[in-house]
Amino acid sequence: MEIALTKISSKGQIVIPSELRQDFKEGDQLMIIKNAHQLILKKTSELDKNLKEDLAFAKRTEAARRRIEQGKGIRKDFDAFIAEMKTW
Repeated sequence: MEIALTKISSKGQIVIPSELRQDFKEGDQLMIIKNAHQLILKKTSELDKNLKEDLAFAKRTEAARRRIEQGKGIRKDFDAFIAEMKTW
């Protein structure tokens, strides 16, 4: 494991120290995972298709949960719900 220190700018930008970015190039897309006490960076090119689909589903689910908590949920009958789920 390699460790380096960096700071967050006033604009929220973080510089990845050069000694830690040898496997990255300009334009690489990174996924940032946040939990209680850490941020994890992962190149999206290393994700398999199933994980990408799972993450997209998790984002949609989280957005729906927020809408429901705000009282903006949508009620549907069972058949309409199943029909919509099949489009996912």
